[in-house]
Amino acid sequence: MADTNMKVLVVDDFATMRRIVKNILVQLGYKNIVEADDGTTAVDVLKSEKIDMIISDWNMPKMTGLDLLKHVRADANLANIPFIMVTAEAQQDNIILAVKAKVSQYIVKPFTAETLGEKIDKVFA
Repeated sequence: MADTNMKVLVVDDFATMRRIVKNILVQLGYKNIVEADDGTTAVDVLKSEKIDMIISDWNMPKMTGLDLLKHVRADANLANIPFIMVTAEAQQDNIILAVKAKVSQYIVKPFTAETLGEKIDKVFA
């Protein structure tokens, strides 16, 4: 079971989607949630705060979720942060790219609170 006191970074260019993910996290007991509206903003947050888990959308302007994932995995200080990718597309090619880039878990929209909870539990199992 994941520690609900950990700091979770939610990255999505749509405020509505960030709010949905945030609400689900709150339902699951998480209190410490930080938001970023794209990958570049997320990088700034990662430089200034200790983040314990990242939940990021794939399709975003400026820096995609995949590019953010690669950035995180390439940085020795960030490389071990669990990273859950959220996408509207369940394309095999995308899943393979994300797995190659060492994604922790992958979620396809739309998803339920239960699904997100299960994915988080798998990450910390």
